[in-house]
Amino acid sequence: MASKVQRQRIIAEVISGQSVTSQPELLRMLKKRGITATQATVSRDLEEIGAVKVRAADGEAEYAIPEFEPNRIAPVDQLRRVLSEWVAEVTVSNPIVIVRTPPGCAHVVASALDRSRLEGVAGTVAGDDTLFCVASPEYGAIKLAREIERLAGIGQKRKVKQ
Repeated sequence: MASKVQRQRIIAEVISGQSVTSQPELLRMLKKRGITATQATVSRDLEEIGAVKVRAADGEAEYAIPEFEPNRIAPVDQLRRVLSEWVAEVTVSNPIVIVRTPPGCAHVVASALDRSRLEGVAGTVAGDDTLFCVASPEYGAIKLAREIERLAGIGQKRKVKQ
């Protein structure tokens, strides 16, 4: 029988390696690896390892584990892909750029922005479907909003709140 730590490590590996859309599906995948657990146990494990449901490119929700790797820089192509998939709207409330996403996706966009070290990004704070991106004073929120829109492939007229 696997320990809690071993089981959670295997859950993280499974989620990182393939699409997992439900807890029953995850239970079947674990069973194939010789791990027997109840749905309640797996539910607690998912909570403890920080797994969240995100919308995949095909529109289906799947589990993901946000990674904390502050020194890993995301390439511009990866940032462009994340922004184009999950950014729905960009608004400015100086010095903050407000970015709206589908439910459960704001943390993914915030992490990609943080890891990209995109010029003008002082930092981000993410909720469920909204993130605040603080623009550095020398770069400015309007210029940062334009860059995020460009990378996301959206050309909406920006809403500016004073």
